[in-house]
Amino acid sequence: MLFPEYESYDAIGLAALIRRGEISARELLEATIERIEARNPTVNAVVIKAYDAAREAVSAGLPDGPFTDVPYLIKDLHAPVAGLPLTHASRLYLGNVPTFDSETIARLRRAGFVIVGRTNAPEFGMNVSTEPALYGPSRNPWNLDHSTGGSSGGAAAAVASGMLPAAHATDSLGSIRVPASCCGLVGLKPTRGRNPVGPHRGDASQGLSHEHCVTRSVRDCAAILDATQGPDEGAPWFTAPPAQPFLSEVGRDPGALRIGLVTHAWNGAPVDPECRAAVERAGKLCEARGHRIVPVDLDHDGQALIDSCNTILLSGLGGLIAQREAEIGRKARPEELEPLTWASVAAYRGTLALDMHMALARINRIVRAAARAFRDVDIVITPALAQPPVKLGVLRTDGEDAASATKAIFDYCPFTPLFSASGQPAMSLPLYLGKSGLPIGVQCVGRFAEDATLLRLAAQLENSFIGRPRAFSAD
Repeated sequence: MLFPEYESYDAIGLAALIRRGEISARELLEATIERIEARNPTVNAVVIKAYDAAREAVSAGLPDGPFTDVPYLIKDLHAPVAGLPLTHASRLYLGNVPTFDSETIARLRRAGFVIVGRTNAPEFGMNVSTEPALYGPSRNPWNLDHSTGGSSGGAAAAVASGMLPAAHATDSLGSIRVPASCCGLVGLKPTRGRNPVGPHRGDASQGLSHEHCVTRSVRDCAAILDATQGPDEGAPWFTAPPAQPFLSEVGRDPGALRIGLVTHAWNGAPVDPECRAAVERAGKLCEARGHRIVPVDLDHDGQALIDSCNTILLSGLGGLIAQREAEIGRKARPEELEPLTWASVAAYRGTLALDMHMALARINRIVRAAARAFRDVDIVITPALAQPPVKLGVLRTDGEDAASATKAIFDYCPFTPLFSASGQPAMSLPLYLGKSGLPIGVQCVGRFAEDATLLRLAAQLENSFIGRPRAFSAD
């Protein structure tokens, strides 16, 4: 392949090579395209390609930023890019081509990234496995029979397979952290309000939804956050800016942290012994670096939280579909939506303002109790998932039993919703490889607005990361 050392570099490293003139922007773009073309038939990560636009952008010259001329992929969900189709992995949205960039995309462009396409996602992001009917399943580079997770599963498959070192991702109830766990990557959901979500979205599902990326290195995660952080104009959420750049936190001593470990699921779902073992190993790694393991109590009514989040997300999905119906001048047809989407929207179409008010009130009570628990700890570590990565087809969306499908999804990922609801920064780290050879991530959670503490800890643990799938390694 072109540029055989490509997989040895993260995005910061690639940008440095270009600045030093050791590789040209066009050579790097073609090396990326070559890898996408070679590997995408296997993992099905990239569903919309923008090679010609990328070549034109490189020829015209990209802004001088920390990632000038580094290729980047954007998730096919909630991220308008001017001139690039945005389908939300749904047949209903075929032919939808935004005429503007979201603020996050605009900031990524100003940082110098060149956009080469879009990555796969479940329809409207409503699953934690990426298996849309429109594009077909993304496959886990560690084992092609298994799920990449979701909803940023295409992004995770692209990065884990070595197409590029980092990719855009979004997270409502775990959609960055779940695929990062499944594919052995770093996946940070930043503090609520840290990154912009407009102008096309207002409060982003009452603050449940976030945007960032999946990466192979902690420093890429930090540097990309530096490029995108800060609310956009009119944003309903505001988080104080960091005291110093997040990239400068990488390698900084976090001090002796108080860390709480949680291995039981709050909704009562069974937790696989290997997922508990991953948390215990993470605890030992932290102790070896001078941190102290302390008791923590985050117990809450996990099912009530999940039900409340579903009220918000699924009524919001109904609004997204109604918006598209207004654009095309007719009602959606059953064949344009997956059966589970159709059933879910039907179930929540009659959501009343009172239902929304009660859901928000329940969430408020739960997350305030969780915040109080963080008075006595700096970090909480949980499993990212309750099970190792499932096989493709286990989390199906071709049925109409919304209640059963929802239970299966949240029995798989019961640990992530709490911290979407609370708005706290939470990240999955690749610290454990299961007996089957599949990654099992751990979720590390910090106090509200203390993304820097998480990045310091992650960088301290980075030399214990599990590496990359052998089939797609540089050698």
